[in-house]
Amino acid sequence: MDIFDAITARRSIKRFTDRAISEESIKQMLSMAVLAPNHRMTEPWRFYVLGPEARAAYGHALGLRKAKRVEDPQAAQDVVEKVSATHCALPAMLAVSMMRDENPEILEEDYAATYMAIQNLCLAACAMGLGTHVKTGAIMDDPNGRSAVGAGEGERIVATISLGEPADMPAPKSRQSAADFTTWVP
Repeated sequence: MDIFDAITARRSIKRFTDRAISEESIKQMLSMAVLAPNHRMTEPWRFYVLGPEARAAYGHALGLRKAKRVEDPQAAQDVVEKVSATHCALPAMLAVSMMRDENPEILEEDYAATYMAIQNLCLAACAMGLGTHVKTGAIMDDPNGRSAVGAGEGERIVATISLGEPADMPAPKSRQSAADFTTWVP
């Protein structure tokens, strides 16, 4: 699959088969991630490959956050258990963090570089016949979520990535043409 096909075919996958993803496949995707453009070569990214216990713990932390919106205590507990079990059952899951720099300019550059690394990883996964789902949100700063991932001090969790063989492939979403967003400046 060439890069144009991978970009066109990539989707956010919400359902995966239970086929295991090999350590070698994950290493191959990570080796593509670190080739992302990176001004100043700070290499700010850090990757955490979460095993079943870590995935369940992260899901538990996320479930606790979601359960706060549920009034019935039993229903809230059911939410926690369901989210934890769903994460535990994922074929693979990664957390991507970045080292925080005190210089605001470098911090912004490093955030951009980390997201480019995430995109490289997602495109590599697609080229390998795998699917990804990148997730962000307030859970990234939650102490329980950070603990489950193993993120260290001075790191910002940027996203988690669910990874596996797609159980089904969603149709592409409608997008506007690049021409709609482009101004040619003489």
